[in-house]
Amino acid sequence: MRKHPPSIAIIGPGRIGQALGRLLVERGASIAYIAARNPSAARRAVRFIGQGEPLGVADPRLRRASIFLLTTSDSALGQVAKSLAVQGSEKMSWQGKVVLHTCGSLSSAVLRPFKLRGAAVGSLHPYQTVPSPQAGVRNLLHCFWGIEGDARAMRVARHWVKLLEGVPFPVRAERKTLYHLAAFLVCPTVVTLMEQSTLLLKKAGVPLRIARPMLRQFVSETARNFAEMGARRALTGPAVRGD
Repeated sequence: MRKHPPSIAIIGPGRIGQALGRLLVERGASIAYIAARNPSAARRAVRFIGQGEPLGVADPRLRRASIFLLTTSDSALGQVAKSLAVQGSEKMSWQGKVVLHTCGSLSSAVLRPFKLRGAAVGSLHPYQTVPSPQAGVRNLLHCFWGIEGDARAMRVARHWVKLLEGVPFPVRAERKTLYHLAAFLVCPTVVTLMEQSTLLLKKAGVPLRIARPMLRQFVSETARNFAEMGARRALTGPAVRGD
């Protein structure tokens, strides 16, 4: 007899929540509920993900799920965890459940209210840029995921990463801020530098339709060289010649 997959509830379905939910559904996971403070946001997420019942975050039916994925903004995560964990009257009502969040700057310690009531907690963060749910469906496949937390929560996280054909790697919970800084240092900086290069190319007479794809190719090859050869050997041009 085939074993049914555990039911999943997604709370705060933003860009990552919608993209991850859709990818998991496509790979056989069971999304039971999608909860948001705004009912229209929950319904919109259900349409994009293709599965799940839209609910409010205070709806008691949420507790029927086995695995909870909190994909709220970083600033809202702590408050959402506190309010959701204390719903219901049973002190150990979260016993046997798993709670994960996708925040890059906070560790699983922010989910302590759930842990105190018996849940296994952890964090699962994609080291990837997700500017929209549609982009996330593409970008979250085959990417790298920073994970940390309780053993049972990590088993769920690793299973999901495997479904997405990604690479899980451990992050020290007490150093999660440094981990997030490493991502912030690269992504916004590269975008800013590429925009400045675009402006210089424009002044030099290069059309925008040429400049952007040209820079994409140029920066992509630079990143490839860095990954294969390291920083020293990847440097070329005036940086090496001293022009």
